[in-house]
Amino acid sequence: MTLTEVSSTDRLSTYDESMLSVTSPEPVPDPLRTLVVVPTFEEGANICRLLVGVRAAVPDADVLIVDDGSLDGTPELAEALAAQLGRISVLRRRGQRGLGPAYRAGFEVGLTEGFDFIVQMDADLSHDPADLPALVNSVSCGADLAIGSRYVTGGSTPGWPARRRLLSRAGGLYARTLLGLRVRDATSGYRAYRSDLLRTIGLESVTTDGFGFQIDMTDRARRAGAVIEETPIAFHDRTAGESKMSGGIVSEALLLVTQRALGRLSRRC
Repeated sequence: MTLTEVSSTDRLSTYDESMLSVTSPEPVPDPLRTLVVVPTFEEGANICRLLVGVRAAVPDADVLIVDDGSLDGTPELAEALAAQLGRISVLRRRGQRGLGPAYRAGFEVGLTEGFDFIVQMDADLSHDPADLPALVNSVSCGADLAIGSRYVTGGSTPGWPARRRLLSRAGGLYARTLLGLRVRDATSGYRAYRSDLLRTIGLESVTTDGFGFQIDMTDRARRAGAVIEETPIAFHDRTAGESKMSGGIVSEALLLVTQRALGRLSRRC
């Protein structure tokens, strides 16, 4: 007798009552989505190598290049490589330039598109794409902000002269002391955010740039009660292209820390 020849009565007789109760399976959550935001300006010498490295490190992540009007072919190279690697987009910005505004523009895209985690990194290869999985894993496991740190155990700044290392550490100590930050590398630009934290911070209220942007975001995360973790990285100096660092960017960061520290002091008095 085949299954189709069994009568309805016969079918029921082969099952006990408990088997007639069908429980719907638990819905499988969608996989968490990651967006890697990379601001660029005249990074044609580095962009292809960077994107190949990012795709190898985090194959399932999307990448957004936020370009500030490069004339050296940076956005065109990124778009050409996107056709081969997939899941790479280019946002060509107009108007105000600068690292902070570029990051905010990229973050806004990530929030609008519903990404769960948003990573920021430099395009000059000072940030090794191989460190991306560790940062993403940190926020996946509960951190609200994961910072790629040069100054925790395992972190390093290979090739830096002693004077530069001293100045960098002194600046970090200044920010930590005045702002009460329990972070060893508050100026690091290699970090991963949980999107909910960015919504809590409110990007529309952030107006800083450069080092100031990184310190500002770290302080805002602290004030929001975020879980902040640091992951060791090796920070390498760029080997191609020109540095975008300037005295104005450093001065802005120092001024931000001083003003915010004075504000904290006045609220206590």
